[in-house]
Amino acid sequence: MKVAPSLLSCDFLNLQSEIKRLESAEIDYLHFDVMDGMFVPNISFAFPILNQIRSITDLTIDTHLMVQDPERYIDAFASAGSDIITVHVEATNHLHRAIQQIHATGKKAGVTLNPGTPVETVVPVLSDVDLVLVMTVNPGFGGQQFIENCVEKIRFLESFRKMHKLTYEIEVDGGVNDVTANICREAGADVLVAGSYFFKHDDLTVPTAILRGE
Repeated sequence: MKVAPSLLSCDFLNLQSEIKRLESAEIDYLHFDVMDGMFVPNISFAFPILNQIRSITDLTIDTHLMVQDPERYIDAFASAGSDIITVHVEATNHLHRAIQQIHATGKKAGVTLNPGTPVETVVPVLSDVDLVLVMTVNPGFGGQQFIENCVEKIRFLESFRKMHKLTYEIEVDGGVNDVTANICREAGADVLVAGSYFFKHDDLTVPTAILRGE
């Protein structure tokens, strides 16, 4: 099980020290949420922050583009230091082309879907992606409650992966804590994104171990 803390919930005034704390906790991915105020009703950080983060850490940066028409920004986020770039199935009319564009930059490509979007919508690209992100809250704001019926999507993706001998990772984001983490792991998740739950701990090795099920 991999752990991917979301920077949205860290102390922005001490970002460098927060990243060093994450490195010390031996996390797996650094989850970098990008919001444009259009696809979701919130705005977050973009290229300048990512550039600075990349300059101080070798952590795998998992960039989640919650933006309309993500093709406009894929190359820029790849250049700024992303290792994985994930786009929403709902945000583009050309999902397969967006995935190809990500791979053309040499980065891993992910696809994500909102809680109200049927999991079948990503089936046509499952053989092309490296990661599938299941949102278990409506994207845009942290601290929301886990939507339990989204767990069926995790189970479907795990079953589909086994049936077709695919290798994509199943990532879960939204309302992840010590209780819901167990539910996600049992359903077949590989990567857990946690924000408010993770950063409420003074010792970040504690939530890292809990989310991994150690």
